[in-house]
Amino acid sequence: MAVTSRRHKRAVGSVAEHSRETPTLSSLPAWSALQRHYQSVAGLHLRQLFAQQPERGERLVAEAAGIYLDYSKNRITEETLGLLIRLAQEAGVRERIEAMFRGDQINITEKRAVLHVALRAPRGASIMHDGRNVVPEVHAVLDQMAEFADRVRGGAWTGHTGKRISNVVNIGIGGSDLGPVMAYEALRHYSDRAMTFRFVSNVDGTDFAEAVRDLDPAETLFIVSSKTGTARRSASFDSAENAIKPTHGPRCPISSPSRRRLRPAPSVSW
Repeated sequence: MAVTSRRHKRAVGSVAEHSRETPTLSSLPAWSALQRHYQSVAGLHLRQLFAQQPERGERLVAEAAGIYLDYSKNRITEETLGLLIRLAQEAGVRERIEAMFRGDQINITEKRAVLHVALRAPRGASIMHDGRNVVPEVHAVLDQMAEFADRVRGGAWTGHTGKRISNVVNIGIGGSDLGPVMAYEALRHYSDRAMTFRFVSNVDGTDFAEAVRDLDPAETLFIVSSKTGTARRSASFDSAENAIKPTHGPRCPISSPSRRRLRPAPSVSW
């Protein structure tokens, strides 16, 4: 996979201009057509749909990445699919996808690119941003993360007192909470059940207090997930620091130089 950013400045301007000029979904002609179409299919029964299209169980399905989606048992017809595709075209979905892969500044509020795709790209891919291929940098950080995680699980990376880490607390808000929670829940079957994992996502200190109530600070690793490190979740970080300092003093692990930030991927601090 190779993605380049030719005519980058022009593309950035056109995307920003396109974002300002793009009408709302509900004002598009395809949306009005979908509303009218809904009235015609709202009363249909699935038995009727399968009688009219016996092969819909094989046609109205999709499979990718080991996931099988069967949407045939919904009030969906060939006309419905056509109207949904038309709505995506009128909304400029394809143009926005291409702008994201180019590295355009489609995040207009923060004036930055949205390179989620770089985090998922294979090692041999090329995704150019500001004149450089960011994929090697991303994989360098992913390798650091994997090596660190292996050391924690294997007991080589210990707490400040030399005790093995047995508890991990993730502090994050929004996607910095939902992402780690989703990964943990999906892979829990393969986890080390001797370890305890907690997640703090509320700036209210009560959430943090409950998460660490029965944990030993000497055996606990705090992970602060943040893109910028300036979000309000820092209040929970302060709570973690205050919880540990009385036990370990001013050279506690959370305030020592061992706290690291990994870049250029969305930063992971500890």
